[in-house]
Amino acid sequence: MTDFIKQILFSDLGTSFNNLALLFFRILLAVELFRVHGMKKFRVENGQKEHVPNPLHLPEKLNGLVATFSDTVVPLFIILGLGTRLAVLPTIGVTAVGYFVVHRKDSLEVRDVPYMYTLSLLLILALGAGKYSLDYYLLNLI
Repeated sequence: MTDFIKQILFSDLGTSFNNLALLFFRILLAVELFRVHGMKKFRVENGQKEHVPNPLHLPEKLNGLVATFSDTVVPLFIILGLGTRLAVLPTIGVTAVGYFVVHRKDSLEVRDVPYMYTLSLLLILALGAGKYSLDYYLLNLI
């Protein structure tokens, strides 16, 4: 079990520059995700909260919970680098559904946003959080 946890947490891109670049990438991506998409979940415009599309026909509360969690809580985990590889999975799911299902017939300009978020999150999934993260710190405690 500890080997599995170590594999999930381990992420060192070799040089300080690479690890620092990944840290800035993670932080900037997560801040933008929270600021643009997360904050929309709490705003009320014209007396109504944001409508979250439900193309998979999940129960409405579950659909809203997954979308809200993905856009508000996950960015915090990404910034801290805490459980990063696991944390990005729900947001990858939400953005991929946005790209492949919700916006599949829209113009490339509209599809670009979920596409770029999905690619960016897949990069973080593949690379992990890097050396400057709580994942790396926790790995060294094990």
